[in-house]
Amino acid sequence: MPGKMTELEQYIKKQQDETEVHTPVLYYLDQQKDYEALTALLAKNPNIRVYDQIYSQLRELMKIRNPTRKLTPEEYEETVREYVGDTPIYAFGVWVYYPWSERLVHIVDQDDFIELRTSRNKEKITDEEITLLKSRKIGIIGLSVGQSIALTLAMERVCGELRLADFDKVELTNMNRIRTGIHSIQVSKVIVAAREIAELDPFIKVVTYMDGATEENLDDFFTKGGNLDILVEECDGLDIKILSRVKAKALGIPVVMDTNDRGMVDVERFDLEPDRPLLHGFIPDVDLKHLQGLSDAEKLPILRPMVAIDDMSARMKYSLGQIGKTITTWPQLASSVVLGGAVVTDTCRRILLDQLKSSGRYYVDFEQIIV
Repeated sequence: MPGKMTELEQYIKKQQDETEVHTPVLYYLDQQKDYEALTALLAKNPNIRVYDQIYSQLRELMKIRNPTRKLTPEEYEETVREYVGDTPIYAFGVWVYYPWSERLVHIVDQDDFIELRTSRNKEKITDEEITLLKSRKIGIIGLSVGQSIALTLAMERVCGELRLADFDKVELTNMNRIRTGIHSIQVSKVIVAAREIAELDPFIKVVTYMDGATEENLDDFFTKGGNLDILVEECDGLDIKILSRVKAKALGIPVVMDTNDRGMVDVERFDLEPDRPLLHGFIPDVDLKHLQGLSDAEKLPILRPMVAIDDMSARMKYSLGQIGKTITTWPQLASSVVLGGAVVTDTCRRILLDQLKSSGRYYVDFEQIIV
């Protein structure tokens, strides 16, 4: 009958709202309380998918620890058996539960995991450098370009802690450059990034700021649990773009920014140059309160020197002139965003390892390099 909800509609209405859970649960089965908790979890939820490939990880561990030998299948068995000892194989290492996907994954413990995860980085990154990077903290404000940066930092394991700030949620229009699935529409960009990092490496600490970076929480973002080692600034808000640099300069924290056009990366070494002007002196003298709530079109005159609009590609400059006419905001291409992830990750790693000491604006412009 008209107006009466169909059976299908009733099922759809019963769907659970997306949660903001983004932290995996770790179970160490040599601890009785974890053993009991995991047993209870599996009994309560028979739909949990279990992924137990611990043996392949142990084989790989034996392989990378014996680079001069080609182990036979029998030798693999022997070395793995010796390494595991009397521990039952199901209790070796750690079980990681991802509540948002109902997956339970068996992996080696943290030290072995990091050794395996970073083994293909060597010797481009040495053992000593890998150990140093484990203690470093990087904050990212803005999770569009910032998502690609966060994931690349995590994949390369350039740090042991990531702080992610963005107030926005994923829209279908974001998915031309944000790596996620359509099930993430209207999920916080921070949550989407944090979950993917956790699924890649559950031992990287991720601290989330779903209200974005604000004047009220910047102190917390920069200093809680220890000062950031690098700020990656990728936000649209002009007031926060400036305020975050004021805070970084006061604390002596370097700032890295990618503009995703012509591969431009901006580096400010406030740690080495405490008197360096913000954004190389390109920030106009304006009232920060005036910068809040501006439309993209209204931001352009203020942004022009800050992000080198006059030096942007011809198509980007044309696009900016079309905001409010044929398009609603500035365009961002996946290729440029992914390049930004690579360039910023490389820059951050070299800063943290004291291999890069300069400030400035640099370009990795494909249209100039590949002609």
